[in-house]
Amino acid sequence: MVTLPDASLIRHVTLPEQWLLDALQPLPPALRVGLWDLQSEPQGLALGDIEAVVLPYIGAVKRLPALQRVPRLRLVHTLTTGYDGVLAAVGDDVTVVTASGVHAASTAELAIGLMLASLRGIDLAARDQPEGRWNHVTRTSLADRKVLLVGVGGIGREIARRLAPFEVTLARVGTHARDDADGHVHGVTELVALARDAEILVVITPLTESTRGLVDARVLAALPDGALVVNVARGPVVDTAALTAEVLKGRLRAALDVMEPEPLPPGHPLWTAPGVLITPHLGGDTSAFAPRAIRLLRAQLARLAAGQPLDNVVRPGFTRA
Repeated sequence: MVTLPDASLIRHVTLPEQWLLDALQPLPPALRVGLWDLQSEPQGLALGDIEAVVLPYIGAVKRLPALQRVPRLRLVHTLTTGYDGVLAAVGDDVTVVTASGVHAASTAELAIGLMLASLRGIDLAARDQPEGRWNHVTRTSLADRKVLLVGVGGIGREIARRLAPFEVTLARVGTHARDDADGHVHGVTELVALARDAEILVVITPLTESTRGLVDARVLAALPDGALVVNVARGPVVDTAALTAEVLKGRLRAALDVMEPEPLPPGHPLWTAPGVLITPHLGGDTSAFAPRAIRLLRAQLARLAAGQPLDNVVRPGFTRA
């Protein structure tokens, strides 16, 4: 936990949707809570009164410029694990908080599902089914594969935990080398060397200036022939042009829930490239989202009302004069 500076002074909060407002009743009496989707005008609070904004879950990045209209803004809370674009959209005196943990189980599920579907040809079998084609092919198992997991945060931990029963050999990469309760974490400077031995590369790191293009042409070229690239993080973490080139050569395969640009434009070669499986950025958008988001926001609003530390603070702001 990180203490929010002067948290006791924040009393005016907006939520992005009515269902959240309804689900969070009764609200802490110390707070005044309105509705604002960052597109229409706020309901229940004037722009000049708003101090804390909970962003929409879908489409928030394109609406971030609206935050410039809030003169007393002190806190922005995402409903996503990532916070790409938020830090740049608000001043250094605005605290930024994420929904870390809310999407961990769902995104980890999808990462495992993408690995299994791609390796075992489940997507191809689904295409064969309407045509009545019985196409028996020996496929690659997830068992015994060498997996390189780039990202050791909450979702990374959940992916690693779910991989354990599949009897893989797992190497993990974080910002810097260290040991934790689960073993050794390699530093990002080792990524190219580690890629040379990886049969599956799983990307689940936040998008920051330091991770943009992290999985670049050098990393992809280091992967052995036939390796599978799984991206459930953010599209710009992987160099799309370099990945496309490797896939079109038939050297690598890809299972992508995120990409750059997103969505891919019609006619982009990744749509029809052999060995590519694409899902439309649905990693955290499951039935688990609503109840977990409600639990987190209920706890966060209670802490805010009591002037207590908030969870998931990625950048503490500074008290306004």
